[in-house]
Amino acid sequence: MNDTRDHGTATIYIGAEETSNQVLTSVEAAEYLKMHVKTVCRLAKEGKIPAKKVGSEWRFLRRVLDGWLAKEMV
Repeated sequence: MNDTRDHGTATIYIGAEETSNQVLTSVEAAEYLKMHVKTVCRLAKEGKIPAKKVGSEWRFLRRVLDGWLAKEMV
């Protein structure tokens, strides 16, 4: 059984890492998708991969990438 506790603005997960809402950088997203980071950034810029620009950096939600990847593979 996983124990979750809310401590202010962040939820701490004890016993397992919560990945469904994990925010990834472009480097982390590239590693997760087994793609080159420049390809991931280009696809994000072109709107072909779901991402959000935060300042000058791209951010990706892991669960959204999972959905995108599943849709693209069908």
